[in-house]
Amino acid sequence: MTTNHDPAFDPAYVHEQTGKVIAALMMEEPIENAAAQARTDVVTDAMGAVVTFDGVVRNHDGGQGVSKLIYSSHPTAQQEIEAVAARVSAQHPHVRLWCAHRTGPLDIGDLAFMVIAAAAHRREAFAAAAELADAVKAEVPIWKEQELSQGGTQWVGLE
Repeated sequence: MTTNHDPAFDPAYVHEQTGKVIAALMMEEPIENAAAQARTDVVTDAMGAVVTFDGVVRNHDGGQGVSKLIYSSHPTAQQEIEAVAARVSAQHPHVRLWCAHRTGPLDIGDLAFMVIAAAAHRREAFAAAAELADAVKAEVPIWKEQELSQGGTQWVGLE
């Protein structure tokens, strides 16, 4: 049995629900507090695939132990994350997107970055989620100061 998973064959009401950025946020409060509502806002009955990326603070980077970190961002970061999400949405018109990136101090295990992509079909959801995650990390002016386990600090993203 074969089925056609081409979004072009989806009913019109599916297309009316996709091609949208539900939110693109820079947040000081924990993303975990917004995650359940974000999923509710992104997912509709027409969405057969939901891809979630959780960027979690890990205890190492570049071969060194990390005990905690502090994210900071440029004052334009909110506008930049919105622009990146809008561009990715335009490139993936069959998807609904939501993303958020934290600023401020974070502990190991905290959620630092989250992307949710929903689509009628998995291929579109996976592709959009990956592209949005990569683009935010590459283009939004966010920096992290890592407290190293052996003492000292290290800045990441100040190129």
